[in-house]
Amino acid sequence: MFLIFGSDPIAIRLAEWIGARSRVRIIGLAEQMTGMPDAEIVALPTEMELHEMPLPEVTPTTILLLEEIICDDDPVQELRNHWPNTTILTTIDIAGAERISVEDLTISAIQDRLRSIDRKQGASEVLRRLNEETNAKVLIVCHDNPDPDALASALAMKHLCESIGHEPTIIHGGMIEHQQNRAMVKLLKMDIRKLILDWEVEDLLKESDLVICVDFSHPGANNILPKTCVPHIVIDHHTSETRPAGDAILVRSEFAATSSLVTSLLMNSEVEMNREVATALAFGIRTDTLGFTRSFNAVDLRALSWLGAWIDWDLMRSFESPPRSHEVLSIFKQALTDAVLENGLMLAPIVQMADRDALSQVADFLLPTEDVDIVIAYGTRMSKVILSARSTNDSIHIGKILSNIFESGRAGGHKSLAGGQIPFDELKCENAEEAMSKMTSILKETFRSD
Repeated sequence: MFLIFGSDPIAIRLAEWIGARSRVRIIGLAEQMTGMPDAEIVALPTEMELHEMPLPEVTPTTILLLEEIICDDDPVQELRNHWPNTTILTTIDIAGAERISVEDLTISAIQDRLRSIDRKQGASEVLRRLNEETNAKVLIVCHDNPDPDALASALAMKHLCESIGHEPTIIHGGMIEHQQNRAMVKLLKMDIRKLILDWEVEDLLKESDLVICVDFSHPGANNILPKTCVPHIVIDHHTSETRPAGDAILVRSEFAATSSLVTSLLMNSEVEMNREVATALAFGIRTDTLGFTRSFNAVDLRALSWLGAWIDWDLMRSFESPPRSHEVLSIFKQALTDAVLENGLMLAPIVQMADRDALSQVADFLLPTEDVDIVIAYGTRMSKVILSARSTNDSIHIGKILSNIFESGRAGGHKSLAGGQIPFDELKCENAEEAMSKMTSILKETFRSD
């Protein structure tokens, strides 16, 4: 049973809501009370002391003190004398009870509503821009070494573009090396092109009517687009200090994954879903939230719930558990052998890195280790030091720290997950050995101070 003191509109609406689910008694002034068929109503002629009121014989689950109708000098203490272990919630300025700020709740509700309107407006802008063109050649660009979130988002945008009548092409730089990523591309039969040479990118840009960026927002930073490129559509969930350039910008940091954001876009479209796209998007959400354990928000849950009707769980399990290569095993061996722990910081240098995507697997594996709150796995590849960082330290934002250390968008990410690709020349090093030594010194100096 719930006990409410008050008869203002908030009290009455709460009584009606609780009454439909549980037993509730509302005690308030008669002149303000209205009929509520599912609530026990006690109408008072005036304010009274607590002992004068008809109180329930059972101990309330919770007491809601919403108006000052108890005349005792210390109403909260009087309530506790009756029910010492019952939680007392209040919206008024009174000592001893757990205060709920109506103003804060109102602002929060308005903010949520504005975000919802903003998301719908952003989705409408993207759809409008796509529908402006007829039979367009669309270039969908992933960041370098695309992860499941980027791959799923690109696949979904390709599906959306094809439903409108466009001719989409998905491209990326770097490699697709992680076993899960390769399995995803293979099982979904994704037609995706890896580009290496600048002239290849330039030719495709000239041939394309629309350019769409997924899971990144700034050309030239960890992607194959030239810095001078202005995409037509940008879809990303990462925070950015500067507003991206483009015709339609759908960048929303409240989403934990770009796959969730693209799903919300599809929800506002008339596209017909299929199991492949839905499963890919769900997997993208799953991996970017570490199995729904990190930064998983209501908007992500809504997206996942919507996808649920089409998800092929057998297919998703095939993504999750692909065969592990011997190269990855060798990297794990190096990490377990050479990892160093000091003051909660674990550094895992990988001298021989045959598979760069294994870094993220190493970082994820090492983070739950006792006395570890930051893990950074790093190794060299193609005259760059590749970083994969994880953190459970709530007092720091590991993405911002890395972004501040290395300029030109070479590194960055989320509060608890980040990465980077730092060229040897930025480290003022000529070879891998020097670069690894320099990187170790930088990371120790930076994170020891933090």
